[in-house]
Amino acid sequence: MDRAPLSAVEFADAVSAISSAFGDPTRRDIYLFVRDEDRGLTAAEVAERFELHPNVARHHLEKLVTGGYLDAAVERTEGGGAGRPSKRFRVTGKATQVEIPMHRDELLVTLLGKALSLLPAGAAESMAEEVGVEYGRAMAGVMGDSEDGRRSFRDALHAVAEALTAHGFAAHAEKRGNELRIVAEHCPFGGAAIEHPVICAVDRGLVRGMLGSLYGPATAATESSVAFGDAACVTSVDT
Repeated sequence: MDRAPLSAVEFADAVSAISSAFGDPTRRDIYLFVRDEDRGLTAAEVAERFELHPNVARHHLEKLVTGGYLDAAVERTEGGGAGRPSKRFRVTGKATQVEIPMHRDELLVTLLGKALSLLPAGAAESMAEEVGVEYGRAMAGVMGDSEDGRRSFRDALHAVAEALTAHGFAAHAEKRGNELRIVAEHCPFGGAAIEHPVICAVDRGLVRGMLGSLYGPATAATESSVAFGDAACVTSVDT
């Protein structure tokens, strides 16, 4: 049976929940690591695998438990003994559902890249950015207003970064000198963006579209991109 489309409030809640659980790239990697171990893993094992302090590993695991993506159970180690029991973490049925839309999105991004490659470079970049702008406006439309009905440019910029993170960009806002930037440490477009770098214009459009709705007209420029071999995708913004 087909599921009814999410309402604006339900969509916003889902974005917020996924952002909290999977917005951190290390946390995503931890989830995938636990998912591949049927026996479950302890915080100590996760800490060793990712070279983290055990308390940091435990924080990430508990975040995934809170979101309903992992279960935690206290178990004694094999062989019994009087040692302190360990809490083991395993994936839940809910967690596997997160992966379903990702395959569809990858296909759509690949199709977008191939379609854009048939256009002249300038026209393709303009179209990709406009797609981002329109989608950015739609994303802003379900984010709601701030408590007093207004957002400062700084608050709007952080809201944009959080929304991008919820969509897989692992983004944050920062100030570098007199310049404000959105830094995305992960590209959800994957290999499609490397094969068709024009897709990076979508990122720029997303930032413009959301800022335009949350604050006011803004300009955005791509400073660096993972698709071109840079360490992160950086979009500078100005009003």
